[in-house]
Amino acid sequence: MRPFLLTAGFSYLLGSIPFGYLLMFVFHGQDVRKTGSGNIGATNVARSSAMLGVFTLVLDALKGLAAVSIARAAFPGQGVLAGVAALCAIAGHVFPVWLKFRGGKGVATGLGSFLMLAPKAVLIMVVIFVVIVVTFRYVSLGSIVAVALLPLLAWLLDGYGSMPLTLALMAIASVLIVAKHHENIGRLLSGTETRFQWRRG
Repeated sequence: MRPFLLTAGFSYLLGSIPFGYLLMFVFHGQDVRKTGSGNIGATNVARSSAMLGVFTLVLDALKGLAAVSIARAAFPGQGVLAGVAALCAIAGHVFPVWLKFRGGKGVATGLGSFLMLAPKAVLIMVVIFVVIVVTFRYVSLGSIVAVALLPLLAWLLDGYGSMPLTLALMAIASVLIVAKHHENIGRLLSGTETRFQWRRG
């Protein structure tokens, strides 16, 4: 129980660091929650500053990557804890205690986490995401489709058929990320979703 609690708590706190919010506040004096979609993630940050959007993407991904890496190093041989770390890091980003539990959608943090857990699946996810975004210019659509396919791809490509509990944790994380896109899904269905455009700065 102690390894589980340590992994879950540490990963949540690591995932809850709101890099997008901090970068926009430090470099532009803005509350990113009051611009664009109101999200603290890389896509919304990039609407105000492409450079800060990239930094946010990288730092948010590193949160997930670090959470899984640290769990593996701290508790070798307990593979399921890596799945716990991934899920809790994503939950921390989505529900950060520092911002009254109103965070991002978890895509970048999920990317970093899943990269450590299922690298082959992530490679295919990235290809799917890029194709959809380039074709339709909807980041939300690319994110939703790619993340929704993660459990299936991990099962097919990364050997998780023999690790059902870890696969289940990844599936729960995927469902959480997709669920956080419920407003985007509604706008996509109604044809009112905003197409993505980069801004310099």
